[in-house]
Amino acid sequence: MTDEERRHFNNLILLCDEHHVIIDNKENEGEYPKELLIGWKKQHENKMLYKLRQTSVLTTAIYAIADLDLDDIKKEPETLASFDIENKINYNDVKRNRYLIEEYKVFYSKVNSIYTELESQGSFKKNKLLKNVRQLYLKLKGKYVSDKENELADIKLNADNIIEELDEQIYQLVKSDGDFYREDITYGISIILVDAFMRCKILEEPPKD
Repeated sequence: MTDEERRHFNNLILLCDEHHVIIDNKENEGEYPKELLIGWKKQHENKMLYKLRQTSVLTTAIYAIADLDLDDIKKEPETLASFDIENKINYNDVKRNRYLIEEYKVFYSKVNSIYTELESQGSFKKNKLLKNVRQLYLKLKGKYVSDKENELADIKLNADNIIEELDEQIYQLVKSDGDFYREDITYGISIILVDAFMRCKILEEPPKD
């Protein structure tokens, strides 16, 4: 092989220090032939690819957002959606979750940049995630709204219940999505929900002037 071929990704297999020493030892060439090492590498790659395919876009986003540094984000200029957030909070009569929304609304631009970065990697679609959150909201809306005539009144009466049930539903979805768990998952979910609130995917948008 040329030096370039030896440096190429296709010739790379990552092992711990101890096993690198064993496998790279000339005396062990017969025990660890090229075909065996390539087989190990392919087996591990396939395992990781399968795991990635089993991870939903929602989980991908939540775990990416959960890695945000809150202190760094607060230093960024606040970016809001095209409508007045306070107006939407009041329009839907949000009470218990008002301070959560006001605290996390500063994440709007950062979350958008994360969505863009994830999409550039080819394993994530922002529209699909927001569509899923919207669908969960519409199902809950159907649970709480008795009829079209009283739609807004019912939503105002249950706005906080809807937000909290959405939070729990998303938590259960992510919790069951693979064999891993992270303590900061609730943080990521809260940011997802506030972002969806600002994008008018959950609760009702105030009428435009």
